[in-house]
Amino acid sequence: MKYLKYIFGIIAILIIGFFLLGLIKSEVSYDCEVMVDKSLEESWAVSQDPDKMADWLIGFQKTEHVSGTPDTVGAVADVYFINEGQEMTIRETITEIVPNESISMTFTSDFMDMDYKLSMASVDGKTKISTSTKAEGNSMVSKSLMAMMGSSIKAQEDTNLGHLKKTIESNTKNYFPIVEIPVEVEEVEN
Repeated sequence: MKYLKYIFGIIAILIIGFFLLGLIKSEVSYDCEVMVDKSLEESWAVSQDPDKMADWLIGFQKTEHVSGTPDTVGAVADVYFINEGQEMTIRETITEIVPNESISMTFTSDFMDMDYKLSMASVDGKTKISTSTKAEGNSMVSKSLMAMMGSSIKAQEDTNLGHLKKTIESNTKNYFPIVEIPVEVEEVEN
């Protein structure tokens, strides 16, 4: 009976510690960066191409427009992922967009809320891509889990940016075709 008291005591301390962790560190913030050997304009075009998202966002399935004008401030979409065999839906709202420079979004789900910013800058003909993320769990359990998973969430973003780099650098799609305008030649009479 004495051992049972110790076991229950240890379990109680672990549970209390788990919830205290969520109170102490309820938010996870991190920044990631990658350098891409392509122009800023092409890097931006690839990152915003819905046909390329599955190439660099792990588990990405599809996006469904909900409201607002797509790809503008205020646009809302549901983004579907498969995570460990389970479908997960995240509500995305664009909060700021400056083409060829940055896009900021909020993501909400049952588990957490996230503020996310993707920025790009031209550096010697290459493109520096940076992301900044701030995430917080929506319940005491998810806050505690977020505090424990912070480094693995950042690692996932590093992986996604690595895949984005590879997708951009292997891109063959021409986002900026040059349209030739036919020139009429006048005949000169002699």
